[in-house]
Amino acid sequence: MGTLNGKTLFITGASRGIGLAIAMRAAGDGANVVVAAKTAETNPKLPGTIFTAAREIEEAGGKALPLQVDIRFEEQIAAAAAKAAETFGGIDILVNNASAISLTGTLQTPMKRFDLMFGVNVRGTYAASQALLPYLLKAKNPHILTLCPPLSMDPKWFGNHCAYTMAKYGMSMCVLGMAEEFREAGVAVNALWPRTVIATAALAMIPGVEFRNCRKPEIVAEAAYGILTRDSRTCTGNFFLDDEVLAAEGVTDLSRYAVEPGAPLLPDLFLG
Repeated sequence: MGTLNGKTLFITGASRGIGLAIAMRAAGDGANVVVAAKTAETNPKLPGTIFTAAREIEEAGGKALPLQVDIRFEEQIAAAAAKAAETFGGIDILVNNASAISLTGTLQTPMKRFDLMFGVNVRGTYAASQALLPYLLKAKNPHILTLCPPLSMDPKWFGNHCAYTMAKYGMSMCVLGMAEEFREAGVAVNALWPRTVIATAALAMIPGVEFRNCRKPEIVAEAAYGILTRDSRTCTGNFFLDDEVLAAEGVTDLSRYAVEPGAPLLPDLFLG
């Protein structure tokens, strides 16, 4: 397997959760990480800011550039990308992690919430990919990794939360389309999704789910690392599941990733 030493990662939503875990795993190799997220001031309801994340990344051995970015606004992404390339001399990897969630039915989803999910999930992923691609096309082993589920037209994934499913599948369709579009150019575009529910702040949006029945964000980070260190020309257009990536790397004992070892694990929303 390769290394992320000296590589520059632009990670959306990296101030906490899975985004931060991916950043920390890369930092262990000595990578440069652009923490592109909205939270610049401490919020009592949500742990972490771009600045606390940057400190953790640097303490772990990486270099960090905290930038306040709302990916619904393409001018903010463009400015952040330019600053990142100027600071680190280029950009090698984009991780589309930022996402909004509302597990609500059609009559219970205000259009403001609908617009937020489509603005962040679909438009944000597309806009970030579009803005970063000119830099990635100059990189040696460029990757786009998007945190989104495998596509399925089974109505059971739509019936309870149509808007959220459409918004997440919009991210998945970005992967499908861009992988094909940039295949010949050598830019890898892949999706990654967890087999089980992951213990993050977003868990509060899922009624009845307890942390003890989840895995830690580190399992997704380890899987992301496995993907991002592969050859971009031979690894693209995949919809990976975290445990399958680790199994391919020879890791089959996943007990250390459990929040409470031995507790039953809940399958993820799009895989149960």
